[in-house]
Amino acid sequence: MEYRLLGRSGLKISTLTMGTMTFGGKGWAKMVGDLGVKEATRLVDMCLDAGVNLLDTADAYSSGVCEEIIGEILAGRDRSNILIATKARFPMGNGPNDAGLSRHHLIRACEASLRRLRTDVIDLYQVHEWDGQTPLEETMEALDTLVRSGKVRYIGCSNFSGWHMMKALGVSAADHRQRFVSQQIHYTLEAREAEYELIPVTIDQGLGVLVWSPLAAGLLSGKHRRNQKTPEGSRQFDGWTEPPIRDENRLWDIIDVLVDIADSRGVSAAQVALAWTLGRLGITSLIIGGRTEAQFADNLKSADLKLSDEERGRLDKVSAPPIIYPYWHQLNTAKDRLGPADLSLLGPHL
Repeated sequence: MEYRLLGRSGLKISTLTMGTMTFGGKGWAKMVGDLGVKEATRLVDMCLDAGVNLLDTADAYSSGVCEEIIGEILAGRDRSNILIATKARFPMGNGPNDAGLSRHHLIRACEASLRRLRTDVIDLYQVHEWDGQTPLEETMEALDTLVRSGKVRYIGCSNFSGWHMMKALGVSAADHRQRFVSQQIHYTLEAREAEYELIPVTIDQGLGVLVWSPLAAGLLSGKHRRNQKTPEGSRQFDGWTEPPIRDENRLWDIIDVLVDIADSRGVSAAQVALAWTLGRLGITSLIIGGRTEAQFADNLKSADLKLSDEERGRLDKVSAPPIIYPYWHQLNTAKDRLGPADLSLLGPHL
């Protein structure tokens, strides 16, 4: 297992992070998975034995039950080499202040997560989504307070846009607050929108990137094929809307190439998809999840899979996002003065 620095911090995390949304099975999360303590413990042990050192969760996963399961699994263990990341923002009650990124909600949410996780400190505390109604000054001050009080070691965000991220970093700098060290984003062969803004921001501002659902909720696992019946029990094509499939023909074209490369290498399509994403510029770690030992065993092998330039080229070409405005204009008129962040998107087109 390789370990990479998380952004500008000195924290090293494994290139694969264990996702735990399948723990609990309460409410909307039941569609994802409903693993109890016994089953979850086996999966956690498998990942830790493989060198994974970061577990990612959120208070909203099964309304806190997921965090409780993690707390029970890790109780009494040596935590020196086990990192925990969790998130807050989504509703944890029916009250008017039971959601969002206000000082009131964030501090209460953090303290509740600490209790459920049975720990004194959260290694990476992430705001789960944007809150356009709370001033960023208030949010960043609350996060800064949590770090300075010793309840949180590092802070990050998830699902921000490029301008959201830059505004947050600007507020942190202006007020001398703790800054985000990372962002957790969705980024796959099927969904490369992050290359427009989020990856360039990562490169320019020295952020770490954790990728959630790197197999697009199973879309890129190889079990979904053109003109074949959707596997029973699959979330995709059965009411699950993340990620949205905007061009089904393009999706099948990507999967055709993915499966062809996988077959030629004697590995799974999932391993190829994960290896492609892990090798992209700016990526720190992929959050892998699943309901079975077989899924995790297969995904963990991707940490050692290296794709050739030819294989990467085929996958790049079939999945390439369109160059939208203002990037096509910059490509035509600014290519003499592009920087490293610009080139992450435009470089392959020069």
